[in-house]
Amino acid sequence: MPHRFLRPAAAGAILLLVSLAPPAGHAATESFQAWVAAVRVEAQANGISTATLDAAFDGLEPDPKVIELDRKQPETKWTFDRYLQLVIDDERIAKGRENYAKYRPLLRQIGAKYGVQPQVIVALWGIETKYGARTGTFDIIRSLATLAYDGRRSAFFRKELLAALQILNDGHISRQKLRGSWAGAMGQNQFMPTSFVAYAVDHSGDGRRDIWETEADVFASAANYLAKQGWVPGQRWGRPVSVPAGFDSKLADRKIIKRISEWKALGVEAATSGDDLMASVLLPDGPGGPAFLVYQNFRVIRRWNPSNYFALAVGLLADRVAGGS
Repeated sequence: MPHRFLRPAAAGAILLLVSLAPPAGHAATESFQAWVAAVRVEAQANGISTATLDAAFDGLEPDPKVIELDRKQPETKWTFDRYLQLVIDDERIAKGRENYAKYRPLLRQIGAKYGVQPQVIVALWGIETKYGARTGTFDIIRSLATLAYDGRRSAFFRKELLAALQILNDGHISRQKLRGSWAGAMGQNQFMPTSFVAYAVDHSGDGRRDIWETEADVFASAANYLAKQGWVPGQRWGRPVSVPAGFDSKLADRKIIKRISEWKALGVEAATSGDDLMASVLLPDGPGGPAFLVYQNFRVIRRWNPSNYFALAVGLLADRVAGGS
């Protein structure tokens, strides 16, 4: 997020560090109900019906738990190895392979349409919500209204709230079922509402873009997002490599892009050969730890979540789901 999503804290190597200063926004000067009234006016001007607004805001109050979570995200440093232990355990690999086989015809159809490898779709699904098992239980409207009213990031969350109201108004999901993370991420993709509006797909053809319960829409929405962000069909995300002793760690930077042949001339060796792609070297745990060459599709995954740890995990889990070691 924003990169169009607001990631849960566990998504990155370094959890979001937030200001603990008191909010300086609406909460200090305007009652919540007065603020809601102003949002209603704006939403109605955008075409949201009175019925939708009544259902969304009836009896609504701020959620103090959401503010607590927003204020108290800890600053924590994980090693890449520890992160992988948490997100690519044996259970997640086994479940990923099971789902890969279960939905193979559908995944192949969607993969062919959008040019995104099926195992990548499955890996994103697995890391985001453990294949739909953990999508969040917070009331999305209440969470977004709380965060927008709070004032610390009011403009961002107000925009997300208006998008969520549009989703309700368009009938993609009922008010009661609109649940997700405390920060507003929704469904099995954990899309923020604006990302849903921009990228969610009705692959099932039932008239709703259902990223909560319809796997066809979940998979196609993820593939559509990646495709529109510049996914290169048929290309890997990257691969593990070895670097020579004394390799200059300053070269391990996403901003430094060379051809694989140029990296090879510097002593970087991949387990298998491949096309002479443009690539960067990453040392997620620094010198002496694992090393990777990453390509354009790695950069696309980072647009989903701007964390090297996350993008590497998606790529590695995708390889395992497809049968790699």
